[in-house]
Amino acid sequence: MHFQAQGIPYTPYPMIRPYIPADKEKVLGLLRLNTPLYFHSSEEPDLLAYLAQDAEHYYVVEEAGEIIGSGGFNLFPEQKTARISWDIIHPAHHGKGIGKQLTLYRINEIRRNHPVELIIVRTTQLVYRFYEKLGFELVKTEKDFWAKGFDLYQLHKPV
Repeated sequence: MHFQAQGIPYTPYPMIRPYIPADKEKVLGLLRLNTPLYFHSSEEPDLLAYLAQDAEHYYVVEEAGEIIGSGGFNLFPEQKTARISWDIIHPAHHGKGIGKQLTLYRINEIRRNHPVELIIVRTTQLVYRFYEKLGFELVKTEKDFWAKGFDLYQLHKPV
């Protein structure tokens, strides 16, 4: 729903909420919109498995009733770590702060609710600088880790 104030269209501020199974097709759609630029097509089965088994701390971003982003985290209590996982933003919303908002939301959720000392991000050479801007430090790279041309860039952030 769009509102107008003094003739200017108004879109409600994006809402972050927990993922539910009914969101699966929309999240897959986001992945497909970002393939092959940011994800390799071979990653779709991994996302499906994640959503079926590990989505306890997965979230979607809604704007005007549409899912425009998603991302989660996984906990590894024995290592006192959390890992940011499966960040996907609709291409039409890249560069608008949605990814930053979602990442900061998850960092705050981790800090408030879990005894974690380190947050890890595993991403590619294509977006690792985004996480560096949020205070993550690059600690490891591995060529063709995800698929050919998709290198692993692992970053850490102390809590």
